Amino acid sequence: MGQKKHRPEEIVAKLRQVDVLLFPGRSVAEAIRTIGVTPFT
Repeated sequence: MGQKKHRPEEIVAKLRQVDVLLFPGRSVAEAIRTIGVTPFT
């Protein structure tokens, strides 16, 4: 299976999402699962 290339705008949007999710005290693992990214990424 090939890898999907993300545009810089998509990457920034996901990072902002994680930042918002971490604010109320969620763990990093929980936040990245919510946005659909693997821990290895």
